[in-house]
Amino acid sequence: MRPVLKRILLVGILAAVAAVIALAFKTRPVLVDMTGVARGPLQVTVDEDGRTRIREPYVVSAPLTGRLQRISLDPGDSVVRDETVVATIEPVDPSLLDERTVAESRARVSAAEAAVKRADSLVERSKVSLDRAESELGRNHRLAEANAVSSDEMESAELTFQAAGKDYQAAVFSREIAEFERELARAASVRSGQDSDAAAAAEYLVIRAPISGEVLRVLEENSRVISPGTPLLELGDSTDLELEIDVLSTDAVRIRQGQKVQIDHWGGDHTLNGTVRLIEPSAFTKVSALGVEEQRVNVIVDLTDTAEQRSGLKDAFRVEAHIVTWSSDDVLKIPSSALFRNSDRWSVFSIRNGKAELVHVTPGHRNSLEVEIVEGLGVNDEIILYPGDRVRHGTMVERRQ
Repeated sequence: MRPVLKRILLVGILAAVAAVIALAFKTRPVLVDMTGVARGPLQVTVDEDGRTRIREPYVVSAPLTGRLQRISLDPGDSVVRDETVVATIEPVDPSLLDERTVAESRARVSAAEAAVKRADSLVERSKVSLDRAESELGRNHRLAEANAVSSDEMESAELTFQAAGKDYQAAVFSREIAEFERELARAASVRSGQDSDAAAAAEYLVIRAPISGEVLRVLEENSRVISPGTPLLELGDSTDLELEIDVLSTDAVRIRQGQKVQIDHWGGDHTLNGTVRLIEPSAFTKVSALGVEEQRVNVIVDLTDTAEQRSGLKDAFRVEAHIVTWSSDDVLKIPSSALFRNSDRWSVFSIRNGKAELVHVTPGHRNSLEVEIVEGLGVNDEIILYPGDRVRHGTMVERRQ
């Protein structure tokens, strides 16, 4: 009996050892991050830094030779059109009275009068365009009530009307500036000797603000003798802003006029909105932070929020802009971190019966976070995020807690 018991005991020990060894070498599931395939909205954007700029800045220049009195205005000071004195020029003999200066001042008066006429024609032309755009918008509104016009046509008419309104405002502003320069040229002409009686009565030339707004920069603060055309101050309306964004030329070809723009990290606690008004026709070379030369293009954006909604935003402030080049409210999408290349095809790992299954997919539009899936997956399919080297086709996987 004893040899039999010894054999049974030995067999039992060997079986236990074998079970322990088998358990130790048993394949354990790989822990992975998982997510489901879902339908939802997707936007494709061009993301770049931009800076604000005043739409219509104006530089006040000296109209004639003279001694500039010290300018007391500082950046940020408010000015009122035709009221605020921005600079005063004292006569310096004989420069204000010689024949050459007289001839030059007469020529400047003639040029200023021609500029006013040109500005008047631009105002009339922009007014005609605005009236036509307003009429077209009204017609589209009537057709929309009868469901006889598409939403794209309606949106195009609204954008055309808004653009025509901006052009009309710019034309009116240009005419006001031209009228100011004409009056300034006439005043300089009087003080240059064309009207001796008026020149004797006036000892200095007073320059008043051509626009209402605020002082952006004082370009010539100290008192000194200046020549015609010397820049003195830069004025502008800091509530009338636009956005300048420089993008790669490869991205610029996808951007169209009228596309929506979302603006973040401007200092406020909400997102601002805008529309693309202009893609400049010429690129420029810019060296990146890594020392790489890039061809970039300026995109000009109109801000559509009111001045109260973007309170505090001023000239040359930095913002982050997202130009929406494509969007849809309902697409099949997955996180871009699940997508990878396999044998020159885009693929993902899907979860089937606790195992990873290699699935080839056809991606569509994408942004930095999500990808549209045209073919290969269905709603509620489970896929693996950030698949590592341990994940293969058929590998047992388990969700990481």
